[in-house]
Amino acid sequence: MPFKPVFSITPKIASALMKIEALKEAVKNLPVNPNVLKTLRETARLTSTHYSTQIEGNRLSQKEVEGVIKKGGHFAGRQRDEKEIKGYYSALEWLEKSVSKPITEETIRMMHALVEAGGRNNVKPTPYRDAQNVIKDSKSGAIVYMPPEANDVPILMKELVVWLEENKIELPCPILGAIAHYQFATIHPYYDGNGRVARLLTTLILYQGGYDLKGLYSLEEYYARDLQGYYAAVSRGDNHNYYFGRAEADVTPWIEYFILGMLGAFEHVKIRTEEARSIGITDKSKLLRRLTPKQRKVLTLFAEQAAITAKDVEKLFNFSDRASRLLCNALVEEGFLTIADRANKTRAYNLAEEYEELLMHNR
Repeated sequence: MPFKPVFSITPKIASALMKIEALKEAVKNLPVNPNVLKTLRETARLTSTHYSTQIEGNRLSQKEVEGVIKKGGHFAGRQRDEKEIKGYYSALEWLEKSVSKPITEETIRMMHALVEAGGRNNVKPTPYRDAQNVIKDSKSGAIVYMPPEANDVPILMKELVVWLEENKIELPCPILGAIAHYQFATIHPYYDGNGRVARLLTTLILYQGGYDLKGLYSLEEYYARDLQGYYAAVSRGDNHNYYFGRAEADVTPWIEYFILGMLGAFEHVKIRTEEARSIGITDKSKLLRRLTPKQRKVLTLFAEQAAITAKDVEKLFNFSDRASRLLCNALVEEGFLTIADRANKTRAYNLAEEYEELLMHNR
């Protein structure tokens, strides 16, 4: 039978959802210098990488994670840890460029391939496992959870993807993300990397639903700081065997845990972005508020370069070449961009002088 999760929206969940919505709008309208925003976003990405891999036993500290990603650092005897770090960070970068695309089984397989590739980008989507796997207690060796049989995995994954598509308008996006996380972990379609991909899938769903919060939050930190609570919340059912209770379990407690964690993360981002305004340009708040979402995003490109091309815009939005050129033309007509050199075939664009003031403190 098709996937149909059992849950209810409790008063606590409903209240948290309303607060999340208010915080989302508040952060969206905060005028933050693009250079500061870029720094905060990178910090959040590194934090997510650190904590998501730490949950799986990675031994590198947050400072060491930054060393591996930003400086190519190496740590003796930690090659596997370094590979996990590079893989997760690479998958996060790929995810942010794939927000405009629909979620398919190939999307999920590609995320897993990147997680396992250790930073390599020339990967092919990973096929699902072809045999049974089990989750055991690391100390006692006792079976904690026995996922569905390999023959059932393709059917269950297809049902999950179909369910996501059919309910993306009907259900609040945070609940959609929570259930996707739970069900993916329940199916456990791979021998390794299931937890990391479940968290990435959740992030992609939230980003697609407009809950990206400028890419400044990390749900992974919430899980990692309370591992016992995380595992208890995501492990529903009275039996360790998938076929004896897990499939029909009421996932309301997990959704409540997830939503409250999301609320905490959003509250933290609001505090950080308000503090960051003192680092950026606060007297240009009206000018920043005038920008459209696309203009704000393009503005971040100028944090490190004086001129951009349609190719830069193509990569930023994951657009086609034609769509990128059309957007650049529209931004010129709006007075947001100016053409740097009309005689050059490879057309470059400058930021209009009016908006240059938003970047001059950090360029």
